[in-house]
Amino acid sequence: MKYKNKEKVRLQKYMAQCGVASRRHSEELIRAGKVMVNGKTVTQMGVLVSDEDEIRVDGVLIKREEKKVYIMLNKPSGYVTTVSDPRGRRTVLDLIDGVDERIYPVGRLDYDTTGLLLLTNDGDFAYESTHPGKMVAKTYLAEVKGRPSDDKLDMLRYGVDIGGFITSPADVEVIKNKEKSTILKIIIHEGRNRQVKRMCETIGHEVVKLKRTAIGNLTLGKLKTGQWRYLTPREVNLALGRAK
Repeated sequence: MKYKNKEKVRLQKYMAQCGVASRRHSEELIRAGKVMVNGKTVTQMGVLVSDEDEIRVDGVLIKREEKKVYIMLNKPSGYVTTVSDPRGRRTVLDLIDGVDERIYPVGRLDYDTTGLLLLTNDGDFAYESTHPGKMVAKTYLAEVKGRPSDDKLDMLRYGVDIGGFITSPADVEVIKNKEKSTILKIIIHEGRNRQVKRMCETIGHEVVKLKRTAIGNLTLGKLKTGQWRYLTPREVNLALGRAK
């Protein structure tokens, strides 16, 4: 008989530990009325549960995963960063095969954004690597239209208003000047929706191509576009900025 953990945790955290989704997306599922605890639909935050409770998401019984899985994917363009898509578009999970555990993406990359994406069933890892307060660095290569002036690049370095939110200072470096565009290396410590694109739009230079190359101290290395692999324990710490 499997041991049941009687320790009570918040419902959204329990769902993340079960590999359903990240804590934030789990909260969305709860608010949408898709979660039942012991036969009753729950729509409010703050409910505490344990392994002794019966929890269903969209009618499916969930339980905590015993084996933690951490995957690195080099995401190609043309895939949505979700477990499923109501519009029938391809999701990043379509690129992952041979994994029995229920995994989900850590954070999001836009449909046309490429590069480093992590997937896991470890809710604590997902929370720590995406929460703005944890200040985990994300590194991007952004090709923008035109040639931003030094003053505009300094705006990104000091923080810009992207619509009711002032970004934290970013590290910005010009990698290459092309005829009609510029490739920038941008390091941010937040993860707001479309943040890099919105930052560049704010200074008047639209992003035409965007690739994430690193999370924390973890880089893509030689992983080819569309391929994935498991992370080593050291790489899990690299992704959280705990190792170099």
